[in-house]
Amino acid sequence: AGPGGRKCLHDPCPPGVPRVSGDPFPPLPCPGRRCERVMAASKPVEAAGGGGGGGGTGLSRWQLALVLGAPILLGAGAFYLPRRCGMGGGGRGEAPLRTAGTGLASAAPAGQGVSGTEPLRSGHGGGEGAGGSPLDRAQAAKNKGNKYFKAGKYEQAIQCYTEAISLCPPEKNLDLSTFYQNRAAAYEQLQKWTEVAQDCTKAVELNPKYVKALFRRAKAHEKLDNKKECLEDVTAVCILEAFQNQQSMLLADKVLKLLGKEKAKEKYKNREPLMPSPQFIKSYFSSFTDDIISQPLLKGEKSDEDKDKEGEASEVKENSGYLRAKQYMEEENYDKIISESTKEIEAKGKYMAEALLLRATFYLLIGNANAAKPDLDQVISMEDANVKLRANALIKRGSMYMQQQQPVLSTQDFNMAADIDPQNADVYHHRGQLKILLDQIEEAVEDFDECIRLRPDSALAQAQKCFALYRQAYTGNNPLPVQVAMKGFEDVIKKFPKCAEGYALYAQALTDQQQFGKADEMYDKCIDLEPDNATTYVHKGLLQLQWKQDLDKGLELISKAIEIDNKCDFAYETMGTIEVQRGNLDKAIEMFNKAINLAKSEMEMAHLYSLCDAAYAQTEVAKKYGLKPPTL
Repeated sequence: AGPGGRKCLHDPCPPGVPRVSGDPFPPLPCPGRRCERVMAASKPVEAAGGGGGGGGTGLSRWQLALVLGAPILLGAGAFYLPRRCGMGGGGRGEAPLRTAGTGLASAAPAGQGVSGTEPLRSGHGGGEGAGGSPLDRAQAAKNKGNKYFKAGKYEQAIQCYTEAISLCPPEKNLDLSTFYQNRAAAYEQLQKWTEVAQDCTKAVELNPKYVKALFRRAKAHEKLDNKKECLEDVTAVCILEAFQNQQSMLLADKVLKLLGKEKAKEKYKNREPLMPSPQFIKSYFSSFTDDIISQPLLKGEKSDEDKDKEGEASEVKENSGYLRAKQYMEEENYDKIISESTKEIEAKGKYMAEALLLRATFYLLIGNANAAKPDLDQVISMEDANVKLRANALIKRGSMYMQQQQPVLSTQDFNMAADIDPQNADVYHHRGQLKILLDQIEEAVEDFDECIRLRPDSALAQAQKCFALYRQAYTGNNPLPVQVAMKGFEDVIKKFPKCAEGYALYAQALTDQQQFGKADEMYDKCIDLEPDNATTYVHKGLLQLQWKQDLDKGLELISKAIEIDNKCDFAYETMGTIEVQRGNLDKAIEMFNKAINLAKSEMEMAHLYSLCDAAYAQTEVAKKYGLKPPTL
């Protein structure tokens, strides 16, 4: 299961595998339960594989938009909505946008035709003499400018377009907008970006749905580092083009990522640490079986502050900050654990290694990887420490490296953990999940097999092995292995009826196979076993949208998730994406901002800012140009 108690092996995004740069159409993600089982307390990055050829039909944040019939911009996760109602996009009589080169009718080199300027239109007289109406003379000046443009003489072209602007009757809005756009194209060739933006602004004022001018201005804003303005312009272009132009979508994706990273860097630096919900933390620790720090206190280790039923002091073996921290863990008083562990570390007490690992783990849980790493490093370097402590620290540091997109370092840590503690089932369990996320399925199955050999009662490993085999069969488009894998899920839930993860993974496979009713039953089993796991309600809610298009039921279940755990950022994110689909952009922005405040990694925060910025850009476009997306 995934790091941080939020993402897991079947979520859309494996750790450490960045998407291909500039690719707005990565493979669709596999369905994700966002279960609370975890590989470590950091979050993975987005997947390059995402489920392979099938991508999965279970509803994830990306697939939500597809299920509802709305094209989306992948990559940064911006939920843009097209308005397929034949809205015009250019000046009067101009040709459709081209997709080569810059993605629109942009200026071509000399000798290759004038693609960035407007050609001569019929009905306006083509003479270049001084006769004719003012509009005819303006058209003649423009045509002369086009010839200069084609020859690469951009300064002379600008002079001609300026003459056309001065000659054109002011009531001829479309023609005048074309002249400004043509002059902007010439300025663009000279890399005079301020002038490009100014002329495109004039063109858009005269023709608000002028796609060519909007996109050229968006590119100028990009060059001028005006990211917000660039995003608004390219958002309008995407909507006007019904998302048919890859170049405009690439620019939107690029600027959303840049904005998200900038905002997340500042926000994350100043964020207040936030402890996750008790259910989240308990589920996190339940994914480890050889983790000393998560084991209950032994007899005689109770703190001297405890009292027995008669009010007498409990037996005290020794006074220790670490033992007090462990006691607070049992009481679910998690806010005191870091401070008590620190006391043990500063005193260089007997349990210093355990205290370092416990403190690092809770630093990771609150999203402070920078503070966790020195503690993990120190435990790993303590050769006289219990080998299981060191192996556990390597698992957690390896997962942290994956979240930071350092797969080589991560793999080294997992391999080192296996070398120093080859009988530790946790190493193979978590490394197996890592291999799935990296699309190394055969190696993943080998690791799960070793985990099962060491711990035959490991329900999680057996369920996740089934999922690995299913994914391999599904992406290979081979019906027989798929049937075998589905049978494997049935065997797992029969053998381990109390393993919620088994039902959750089976539900995803069933959703892939369009067996929605049975998938719904599996999610119900999860809820029966883990009624406080908010993420299961979210996924069950998303299933209602895909299965029955039941928006009310879906929202009801996601609202229930927030009621159960008001720190469930996944629930807020999902609610925000649905509100975008419904056209409730202000509500969507509110939900995304709540998720941002709960994000545990800078990368996740950047993704959420991209969603929020995409929604905000749509509100601005709606105000300026009246381009309101369709609603559910």
